[in-house]
Amino acid sequence: MILAVCMSPCTDVTIELDSLNVGRTNIVKTKTRTYTGKALNVAIGVKRLGGESFLTGIMYNENGYQFENALDKEGVPFSFVWNPGRVRENYKFIDNHYMLTEVNDVGAEVSEEKAVEVLNEVRKLSERSNVTVVSGGLPRGMSSEFYGSLLRAVSPNSLKVTDASGGRLLSALKVGVDLIKPNLTELENTLGRSIVDRKDMLEGCYELLNGGAKRVLLSMGESGALITDGTHNYYCKSSNVAVNSTVGAGDGMVAAAALALEKGAHLAEILRAGVAAGTATVTTVGKVSFTKEKYDEIYAGLRVTEI
Repeated sequence: MILAVCMSPCTDVTIELDSLNVGRTNIVKTKTRTYTGKALNVAIGVKRLGGESFLTGIMYNENGYQFENALDKEGVPFSFVWNPGRVRENYKFIDNHYMLTEVNDVGAEVSEEKAVEVLNEVRKLSERSNVTVVSGGLPRGMSSEFYGSLLRAVSPNSLKVTDASGGRLLSALKVGVDLIKPNLTELENTLGRSIVDRKDMLEGCYELLNGGAKRVLLSMGESGALITDGTHNYYCKSSNVAVNSTVGAGDGMVAAAALALEKGAHLAEILRAGVAAGTATVTTVGKVSFTKEKYDEIYAGLRVTEI
């Protein structure tokens, strides 16, 4: 089983427009509401690939039932720590050039008592999980060091996967992580320097390996991704597909990579699976994950090379 820990769920309202005109009236073409969060998307992605997933973390009293309904439809079991307030709402505006403009809400604070409850849930559930994924943001007012606390709560028998950046990633690395998945921007923000070519990318990944990661899966958007364990480096180019939205692509990549890791797959296979799922996700609009059919189609055409 793959356990996913979501500390910051959100409702995404995706609005398609002919064009986004600031300061003027805009007419909506389509509007889609999805119940999401990075780790929640991972749990759904694992399920769609035929794996067993379970979701835990923080949920909010006023509208959390909508998330329960969405997860029930996907067949993903869950056990939340319930907090007062509403789940935050994020707005994503997409124009006819597929330019994405985001307006993100700020959620309610979570008490120390609730945070301790989450740690207890992670301890209990990770005992029967082969892989534990901790990804996404933290509630307002919670220190990035809580990422380290979450990973310390994970059973020693469960592999640890993290998708985060900055202080949250650095906090996770102090504990030790089996796989991390930054993108280029997150790598730059975490290391505090510009990344301009593949040499820079590998050097940045090696720095994260030295900091406490066993494997680094670096997403490069439409250029594909690379993976390294410090001894072997592999690269996989994405397929040429119509990019309808990049929302959730990283989560799809993490879902497939975590499932491959659970199966004991080779480094190159973890990369290929991750790129296939990430690429499949960008073909959708207003959806939290990819379809298995699209994943299989893209996977079949991918090639991995050692670098």
